[in-house]
Amino acid sequence: MTDGGFTVADALPADWREGRFLGRIADAAGPSPVLVAGGIAYDMARVAPTVSALVEDGALDESAGVALGPLESLALGAGDAAPRRLLSPIDLQCVKAAGVTFAVSALERVIEEKARGDAGAAAAVRARLEGVIGGSLRAVLPGSDEAAALKATLIADGMWSQYLEVAIGPDAEVFTKSPVLSTIGWGGEVGVRSDSTWNNPEPEVVLLADSSGAAIGATLGNDVNLRDFEGRSALLLGKAKDNNASCSLGPFVRLFDAGFTMDDVRNAEVELLIEGADGYRLTGASSMNQISRDPETLLRHTMSEHQYPDGFVLFLGTLFAPTQDRDEPGHGFTHKTGDLVTISAPRIGRLVNHVTTSKAAAPWQFGIGDLMRNLARRGLLATS
Repeated sequence: MTDGGFTVADALPADWREGRFLGRIADAAGPSPVLVAGGIAYDMARVAPTVSALVEDGALDESAGVALGPLESLALGAGDAAPRRLLSPIDLQCVKAAGVTFAVSALERVIEEKARGDAGAAAAVRARLEGVIGGSLRAVLPGSDEAAALKATLIADGMWSQYLEVAIGPDAEVFTKSPVLSTIGWGGEVGVRSDSTWNNPEPEVVLLADSSGAAIGATLGNDVNLRDFEGRSALLLGKAKDNNASCSLGPFVRLFDAGFTMDDVRNAEVELLIEGADGYRLTGASSMNQISRDPETLLRHTMSEHQYPDGFVLFLGTLFAPTQDRDEPGHGFTHKTGDLVTISAPRIGRLVNHVTTSKAAAPWQFGIGDLMRNLARRGLLATS
C-alpha cells in the first residue's frame, strides 16, 4: 500500500464521511493544515498556517477554508517525489509518550531489563516472572494501597523493577519521544537503528491536546522501540526511542465530536499486522480497555508541572509485546528491512509504514526554521 498512493479505503475508518479529520498535506509550495468534513478536504493555511495554530486559535471550522474537493480525488502520495503528499498530521506540537501503561507491556519491560537486552535470555526470564507475578498486575490500581502491598512482596522476592514502579506506582512514565516536526506520516518509511538486533513496533492510540491539556482528537502512532538498548539500561531510553524516522503518526487526527468521543478511545481495539519480505507474518492486538491509567489521567500527568504552548500529542502506550519467534527459537521477534507495518483501529483509521534503518531512511532536513521561512515566503504568517 505504501508503494501506491493514498486511498481512503486503505486509510480511513468506514464512517469517515460522518467524522471530521485534521491533518497536513504538502505540495510544491509547502505544507498546509487541512480539515476533512463530509468527505471534502479544505485547505486551512489562510485561516491558520499550522495545525498547532489552527487548534490554539479555535479555528477548526472548515467553512473558513478553501475546498480542495473530495478527499478520495486528491491523488495523495507518501514520498517526496509525490506532487501532493500526505504528511504526519501534526507540526509544532511536542511529541510525548506514556510508557508501561499495560500489565503485559510492564512484564515485557521487566524481561528486557532482567535479560540485559539479550533476546536469547528472554524466554527463561519471562517464565520465572509470570510464575511469581501471575495475573496480579492486571488487577491492581496504580498508586493504590494494593499496589504498594504488591510492591513490598516483589521487593522481598527480589523481583522489583523500575518498570514496575511506573506500572503500578503513583507516577506515570511520560517521556519526549521525538523532536518537533520529525514525525513520519502515512506511507513513509520508519527507521530502527542499524546496530539494533532486538526491536519491534509499538502500535498505539495517540491523543492530540491543546496548550491547556484538553484532548481534541485521536490518531494512530508507531512508537518504534529498541528492546536491546532499553533492556541494557533504562538510561539508554533516548537511544532506544528517538532516532531518525523512529516515530510515525497518522493518517489524520479524528476530532472529537458527538459521534467520536474519549470513550471511543477507551474502548478502541488497536490491531497490528507485520508482513515481512521474507514471508513472515505477525498479528497482534491492543485492547485499550485494559490500560492501567485512564487517558485523561495520563494527560494530567503530562501537564502536571510542564507547559506546551503549541500543544502536544501523547502516545498512550501499548498492550502489544511480540514474543513470537521469527528466526532462532527463543529469540522472539525483531524487525527486518522491508517489513510492512499496518496499525489500525476501526474508528480512527489505518497507519501504514515500511521499515528501514534510521541511517537509510530519508534524513530529517525540514525543521522549525525551514517551516517559518516557508510560511513567510507564502505570506501566511500574517494570518496567524
